[in-house]
Amino acid sequence: MDRQLMARALELAARGIGQVSPGPLVGTVIVDESGEVVGEGFYLYDRVKHAETVALEQAGSRAQGATAYVSLEPHAHHGRTPPCTEVLIKAGIKRVVAPIEDPNPQVSGRGFAHLREAGIDVCVGLMAEEASRLNEAYIHFMRTGRPFVHLKMAVSLDGKVATRTGDSRWIAGEEARARAHELRHQYDAILVGSGTVLADDPLLTDRSGRPRRRPLLRVILDDRLRLPNDYQLSQTAREQPVLLFTSSDAEPASELKQLGVELVRIEGGARDLLAMMNELAAREIQSVLAEGGGTLAGALMDTGLIDKVTFFIAPMIIGGLNAPTAVAGTGASRIKDAFQLEDIEITRRGRDVEVTGYPRSKDEG
Repeated sequence: MDRQLMARALELAARGIGQVSPGPLVGTVIVDESGEVVGEGFYLYDRVKHAETVALEQAGSRAQGATAYVSLEPHAHHGRTPPCTEVLIKAGIKRVVAPIEDPNPQVSGRGFAHLREAGIDVCVGLMAEEASRLNEAYIHFMRTGRPFVHLKMAVSLDGKVATRTGDSRWIAGEEARARAHELRHQYDAILVGSGTVLADDPLLTDRSGRPRRRPLLRVILDDRLRLPNDYQLSQTAREQPVLLFTSSDAEPASELKQLGVELVRIEGGARDLLAMMNELAAREIQSVLAEGGGTLAGALMDTGLIDKVTFFIAPMIIGGLNAPTAVAGTGASRIKDAFQLEDIEITRRGRDVEVTGYPRSKDEG
């Protein structure tokens, strides 16, 4: 029963995807002493009220002596809202079941401690892996101080991302492209290099049709300020934000600025990926979907900035020694040094296959 109810709390939390950043996804289920669900809630940043408060308001007096299933540790500090722990205590909750601690240093462990001090039975660890996956971007951001980076690419069976002439539309089929928009919906920003922009003139928007709190930030790495004024990104910058990273000595770009493109000059240039990530973190960008070509993918891999990988593999062979491959950069000198993935998921997307995984840590061999 506990597992079923925690699964429901996680399901509720997921309803906030695209609407909670820079906060976490949180869902709550309140079950009274007879075992009946009397309250449910999930967190939306703009609604301000936390999941626990929404669920308790729904439960009313039936929360007395009840159990609260919460997908993340309740906070015990005054932030945008009063402490959730106080709300749970005042409602008469007897037991709290939660999968993981909140890694936010203002919260971590303190919420559970506050509940236990009030005599509430606190159970931690149920469905911890599922809860961590759901909030992987938030957890990573809190622990490292930089955005969670998900590399997404569409490739042929022979690992090409375009033909030798640069044609890349469409390697992935319709179902895979729809899935790509679902992924965009889950992220705060989308990242590409200037080469991809010049080759494809992409719009880089979230066309999932689902609600989101902040518009998808379109980030371009463009050392030489090659973004043309008449491209889709330039022409739509006032409608949806475009952030362009360039070198400190790049030529002035007053026309791009007039079109609404925001320029950030970095001394090391757009190739200084750590500086770029730090700037995004300062803007509370919790997660980034990298959709650039092989040069960007290789640079991210060489810098150790990839936290998740998704490849859509199409059943086609492009061939050609000069056709661009999925990942450039320095690459591995030995097979044992290759970028290994674990926790693999493989899913059919129409004619294509989606392969998603996480980098294996170096100490795992």
